[in-house]
Amino acid sequence: MLVINTLFPLFFLLLLGWGLKRSGMTDQRFLAMSDRLVYYVFFPVLLFWKIGSGTPDQGVSGGLVLAGLTGVCLAFAVSLAAIHYFRISAFQAGAFCQACFRFNTYIGMALVLAVLGEEGVRNFGILAGVVIPVINVLSVSVLVWYSGGKPSIRQNLRYFVRSLVSNPLIIGCVAGFLFSRSNLVFPVFVSNSFSLMTAVTLPLALISIGGSLRFKGLADHARVSLVAAGIKLMFLPAAGFLLLKAFQVAGPAFTVGMIFFSLPTSTAIYVLSGQLNSDTELASGAIMISTLLSFIPLTLSLLI
Repeated sequence: MLVINTLFPLFFLLLLGWGLKRSGMTDQRFLAMSDRLVYYVFFPVLLFWKIGSGTPDQGVSGGLVLAGLTGVCLAFAVSLAAIHYFRISAFQAGAFCQACFRFNTYIGMALVLAVLGEEGVRNFGILAGVVIPVINVLSVSVLVWYSGGKPSIRQNLRYFVRSLVSNPLIIGCVAGFLFSRSNLVFPVFVSNSFSLMTAVTLPLALISIGGSLRFKGLADHARVSLVAAGIKLMFLPAAGFLLLKAFQVAGPAFTVGMIFFSLPTSTAIYVLSGQLNSDTELASGAIMISTLLSFIPLTLSLLI
């Protein structure tokens, strides 16, 4: 029942978002605007409030962060090997590679909040804040490489720093972490305002994700999309489980880690692939298949 009660609402909102888009009640302009509101306003405030409400002694597991970084790098390495083994074209390589290791932050946060509450949000938020800059560097590097360029160390460092200082989610995490260590507390009226403001965050994000799911290109790219889904939803959770055990991660942090490793790929791969000359139809198909199949590893992550 825990699995059904936790996962069903998430996938119901995804389906609702898809249905609203199909019926014409929402459109691409609405989805783009809601994405911006969630990304730049509601989600950073949610992270700041939830992490800032914690106490300084509620530390984040260093083993969890190390396992997350190691897992992402392993999936990245396996994706590069798969590009060669399955003879994936240079045009598809960037989208394929991203689909193997990027993760959907909004689905992860919704699930962690439902299962573990504020302690889980704190762990997941800081884990995401550490991993996202690394993922952005890997993503841009592989896209540039397969488009014919060769990113230098200076370029990669610039991508990394830009991701650190300009990502609203990272800013929200860092601000919340610093506030939690300031010995200050949110006044009741401020906390109530944040509660009301952020209540819309995850439902709006999930509806927006559902509305952005496309079947376009799915049939033509099913084989490559399934390979990417296999790495993202089979290899990465299995490797993540071993890494969490190796780094002696236990309790709620272990559950956060397993949810993180089991998440579907991010919808951001579609946008980035389009900007850096990779196959957007493959990206669309990979997002759809990864989202639909993620129910399996997410279910197992909650049962372990």
